[in-house]
Amino acid sequence: MSVAFTKESDAEAVAADLPDRPIPAHANLVTAAGLAQIETDLASARAAYDAARAADAISADRSAMARATRDLRYWSARRASARLVEPGPADATITFGHSVTIERADGRSQVWRIVGDDEADPATGSVSYVSPLARALMGKSIGDMAVLAGQEVEIIAIA
Repeated sequence: MSVAFTKESDAEAVAADLPDRPIPAHANLVTAAGLAQIETDLASARAAYDAARAADAISADRSAMARATRDLRYWSARRASARLVEPGPADATITFGHSVTIERADGRSQVWRIVGDDEADPATGSVSYVSPLARALMGKSIGDMAVLAGQEVEIIAIA
């Protein structure tokens, strides 16, 4: 039987045709740690691509090659567009790269660090500079009030 009449598994066909990871339209601002993270992820993507090529993953495991190629394209684009931004003095207004301590009406305090998209991880206290939380805080100073999720909070520290 000819190979033309065989059917590759549906999962393999779908995985081999992965769409690109979406790249945000806004500027790719990064902190020094964010840039280092992008470079680490780019190196990992290159290694995965090289390993997939060396293992002849194109014919053996098309999904591994597709993932490696997609990730390599994404991290290459993110590295090429990265704009390193150093935060201003911590005693001024809140800008990109600052850590901000807020106090809620119930007395709880929280610390958020404003970073780039690829570095953001709300579970660990870092948010993208384009997030609603960061936009509500940026430009404010210690003692200013901001509205977050419909509640007023006070900025008590900037680092």
